[in-house]
Amino acid sequence: MPRRKTSVLILYNSPKPAGWGLSHQSPANQPAFAESEAGVLDEVEVVRRALHKLRIPCRALGVRRFDELPGVLAAADEPVVFNLIEGFWADAQQANVVPAVVHSYGKACTGNDTPGLLFSLDKWQSKILLAAAGIPTPKGLLVPPGRPIPTRDLFEGPYIVKPVQADGSEGISNASLVSGRGPALRRIVQRLHEQLGQPALIEQYIDGRELNVSVISRRGELEVLSPAEIDFGDFGVDRPRIIGYEAKWLVESFEYQHTPRILPARLPRRLTERIRALAAASCRALSCFEYCRVDFRLDPANRPYVLEVNANCDIAPDAGFAAALEAAGISFEAFVQIQIDNAARRVKESVKCQVSSVKTSNFKLQTSKLPIAVRWCRPEDRQMVLSFLAETGFFRPDEIAVARELFDSALAEGPKGHYQSFVATVGSSQLSVPSSPSGDVGRQLSTAQRQPSTAETVGWVCWGPTPCTLGTYDIYWLGVAPAWQGRGIGRALTDFAEQAIAQAGGRLLIVETSSRPTYAPTRRFYEILGYREAGRIPDFYGPGDDRVIFRKSAPEPTHTGK
Repeated sequence: MPRRKTSVLILYNSPKPAGWGLSHQSPANQPAFAESEAGVLDEVEVVRRALHKLRIPCRALGVRRFDELPGVLAAADEPVVFNLIEGFWADAQQANVVPAVVHSYGKACTGNDTPGLLFSLDKWQSKILLAAAGIPTPKGLLVPPGRPIPTRDLFEGPYIVKPVQADGSEGISNASLVSGRGPALRRIVQRLHEQLGQPALIEQYIDGRELNVSVISRRGELEVLSPAEIDFGDFGVDRPRIIGYEAKWLVESFEYQHTPRILPARLPRRLTERIRALAAASCRALSCFEYCRVDFRLDPANRPYVLEVNANCDIAPDAGFAAALEAAGISFEAFVQIQIDNAARRVKESVKCQVSSVKTSNFKLQTSKLPIAVRWCRPEDRQMVLSFLAETGFFRPDEIAVARELFDSALAEGPKGHYQSFVATVGSSQLSVPSSPSGDVGRQLSTAQRQPSTAETVGWVCWGPTPCTLGTYDIYWLGVAPAWQGRGIGRALTDFAEQAIAQAGGRLLIVETSSRPTYAPTRRFYEILGYREAGRIPDFYGPGDDRVIFRKSAPEPTHTGK
């Protein structure tokens, strides 16, 4: 029986009409960004032409609202959706969940899946995840709408101010580059708050060369194409060397006409390899496993910084991604075929996972009897721990960087060093920790280090003696993967740390946390475990964000028999 040929539904967002924001659910003075809105039509046409050349039946359909999707997908006969939706009229962020909705109807969806879109299209969240992965990224500070700039946390300029949830350089202009603190910085932040209704990201401006690197996936492996450079050679000393909205969309502007692309970029071989490695690592850190463009800046010392990962980037014929494909000898038709093949492969893998889940559906997790194990940290735990700390959404990039430094110090110094770093695992593990841990921690640690573990790392605790004190210990970090919270893992880690501190002669335990409302469950958690608030330092972490200090007497040490 001949194999049924596939067909494709090209799904895209219908561009908003001029003046739409003046009478609909958006800020009254929101810019239309008509050029970037219409840009999706160029992508639709080039994909349609490629599919015709491939002799794959297709049709294109534009949608305006998220609630149109179920009806469209239910009525569609096509098994594959080529996803070109960049936003919806009322809420652009809902575009991030389109792949998940498409998959729920049993259809294949091209491009990156929902997690990759959610992580990459939020500049603040992506910065946190990149920092957790040890990838260099410029310093940043988030300013939510209606909030003043927290000047105590503000690093030295110059700055570039961006909307945190916009793409296509929307909201970025020459005025976005600010030399220092003062009225100009406040004005641009306020403008983004008022016009776009979203947080502003104040980012350290890296004065140097700008590069972008295109990434595709073939046969399940990321393939990094040659870096391209934006040539600012015609810009005078007073003109900001940035790719703002004008440079990307306004064809009559100086910025558009004087930012040619150099492909491949003229870079030393080692630097090229470093940039390509960072591009792949950035995609993995943000769960972007399909086509992307990674933007970089080089500082005067040629040190690369990742600005952002553009998942499902612009694939129009005049865009940088299409140029990178051509330079790599990959026809656009071949790229489209790769996307369809990748989407079909992911659907098959998803079906296998669903079948496996059905076979094991009778298993019920008994949270009160969850077999939790605690062991000394290992190098392979590092990325897992930093990733789930970032996923909690509690920590800034600089805080994640501190966690990484502590973790690395513990690995370098070992169990006899200052930082005591232990992870909680579930699954097949050798060191079980009952609800009230007992026994000699050193002997347990020795056993755990000798025996391998295939368990999943789901929590981390780090503590150490407080300098210049007698028997006082700080519990520096306690974190549990979001998917495993509420199952006793945080309590098991805390109990383990307390018993280890007691066996080391500790008498007093100190925990510090934030007064922010999001930390209310954390404060309640410590109170349940017997910690009591000992004091506060107002505005310690930032305006209105106090440092809350908890204390608890160390328990009596318990020991096993001889």
